[in-house]
Amino acid sequence: MRRNNRRRSRSAEDAADFHDDDGKTRISRVNEGELDFYRRRAMRSSAVLLFFFAVIVARLWHLQMQRGEEYLKLAQNNRVRALDIAAPRGNILDRKGREIVTNRPAFNVVWAREGNRIDEALIKKVAAMLELDITELLARIRKMAGTPGHIPIRLAENLDWDKVALIENNRMELPGIRIEVAPQRVYHYGNLASHMIGYLGEISKDELKAAEPDFYRPGDMLGKMGLERLREKDLRGEKGRQYMEVNSLGFEQRNLKGLEPLPGNDLQLTIDVELQEVAEKMMTEAEYAGAAVAVEVNTGRILMIASSPVLDLSKFIGGISRKDWKEMLDNPRHPLINKTVQGQYPPASTYKIVTALAALAEGLVSPDSTVYCPGSYRFGNRTYRCWKKNGHGTVNLKSALAESCDVYFYHVGQRLGVNRIASYARHLGLGMKTGVEIEHEKSGLIPTSDWKLKRYGKPWQDGETLSIAIGQGFNLVTPLQLTMMTAAVANGGKLYRPSIIEMVRDSDGHVIEQFQVTELDHFTGQERNLRLIKDSLVDVVHGRRGTGRKAQLPGITVAGKTGTAQVVRLKQYKHLKEKDIPYNYRDHAWFTCFAPAEKPEIAVTVLVEHGLHGGAAAAPIAQAVMQKYFADRLPKTDTNGTESPSLSVPVVGD
Repeated sequence: MRRNNRRRSRSAEDAADFHDDDGKTRISRVNEGELDFYRRRAMRSSAVLLFFFAVIVARLWHLQMQRGEEYLKLAQNNRVRALDIAAPRGNILDRKGREIVTNRPAFNVVWAREGNRIDEALIKKVAAMLELDITELLARIRKMAGTPGHIPIRLAENLDWDKVALIENNRMELPGIRIEVAPQRVYHYGNLASHMIGYLGEISKDELKAAEPDFYRPGDMLGKMGLERLREKDLRGEKGRQYMEVNSLGFEQRNLKGLEPLPGNDLQLTIDVELQEVAEKMMTEAEYAGAAVAVEVNTGRILMIASSPVLDLSKFIGGISRKDWKEMLDNPRHPLINKTVQGQYPPASTYKIVTALAALAEGLVSPDSTVYCPGSYRFGNRTYRCWKKNGHGTVNLKSALAESCDVYFYHVGQRLGVNRIASYARHLGLGMKTGVEIEHEKSGLIPTSDWKLKRYGKPWQDGETLSIAIGQGFNLVTPLQLTMMTAAVANGGKLYRPSIIEMVRDSDGHVIEQFQVTELDHFTGQERNLRLIKDSLVDVVHGRRGTGRKAQLPGITVAGKTGTAQVVRLKQYKHLKEKDIPYNYRDHAWFTCFAPAEKPEIAVTVLVEHGLHGGAAAAPIAQAVMQKYFADRLPKTDTNGTESPSLSVPVVGD
């Protein structure tokens, strides 16, 4: 009872706190503090709400005002798809404007999938229509795994009209399958100059990673070899764009306005297709492996550059098969090697030009200096033999070059030494890259005493100089290097950088790049000595005992030098006739020349691998090339394709 009375008493007091004497309501000090607390809390809550509201407004303003156009484009892209249109590659022409490589429309089957799921039933139906192996089509599809679904997959290329019509007539049953029209390379002269021109192939994953990301896509074609690769940026052009409206599921609805592709630039080469055809035809018909090069003596323009066997470019289109690749690798004539710049061979007797020039320039011999050749030369405990067993008798520089006497150059080489010979060889461009715009060019090798010490850790032996003097031993040159050396001798000592590009023109015909003569070296002060050597080289072709008589042309004076490069000398084959020696052990055959000797215009070099003698195997090819070059200056009876009377002359020696 007391507790209840106390509670009632306290409640009455509390109630009294809310009323004043006049009966009006009043607030105690305690309740006033509580109201302040709630008021502050409400203000803080309002401030937080206002802050977040301001952030939202600012974000909306940013999206609408600052990035509105960007998001508008993204929204449009949800309904508009852009497809690349391949640009026609630039044409490749010869020096006279004749088309070597151009383009034509090709019809390809592509699958415009909308995801990465493989519809095997659809692919089987397409494979049956195209008469293709389904595993091949599935391999192409899997190769594109991971790429965006809107990028079409090319299932087949270069369809004939019957298959194009079959696909078009059944389009309703082939969702996503369509015919794509794309430019296809056309080789008007077949495999002509195949090593130089090269071929196209589908871009690989590694190439795609290294390529320009805004230009190339999976499935694109690009140059894989030769000029097609080296001049990819010139030839490729600029892609066009085809815009397609698609529905919410991504399926095409209608075509929109697009951008036309821009064709690539045209390459006009310094090559003459007629000279190229002559050289390649002769080497192919004779089943020769080797190289042939022709250049303008006074400019460095390459007129013909042939490597044999030629490449079958059709096997590389769409990717070469493992079987074909293995056959090329196993071929003993090595068709994959561009022998004009990658093949390195002992220069043999053609190197006697260098030895002769060095001896004249150093004053060690004169035009009247003579050496007696009994058929061999004894040096130390070894006998060095001449190619002519019975010897040449007494010879001077002119007759030694004309008859290719080894003993004469043994004597000269011994007096010169390897380092002085090497110095003159380098002035003539040997032992270094020419700088030509062809892939994988080799530098060759012109040895010195320091080179051997560094390479083998052994000093140079005097006997090795004798082999070097006649172009054997460590000496290695490429056919292009030897051609440029011959041109330098012919023009009075100027070494030019060889070129295969005459000009580059854009699709409107404007010239954007023009050939420029580039002089690499000028062998001054040797005009008299070079004239003497040139006169000696004329005797090689036109002299009674010359070794290059199969290069003669009626009415044209030809100067040249033969060479027989020893591959290996095995005792077990000494008793055999040359034709019975196994192919890989036969000597290489060289012939290098220029004409007209009085005022040189063209230099030609021919190398026939395992061809035995330059005068017999290589000289006729050089003669045919020059005959075509001088066709309008030869007697008409000799331009109808009949054999020149000079070809019936027997040839001995190099």
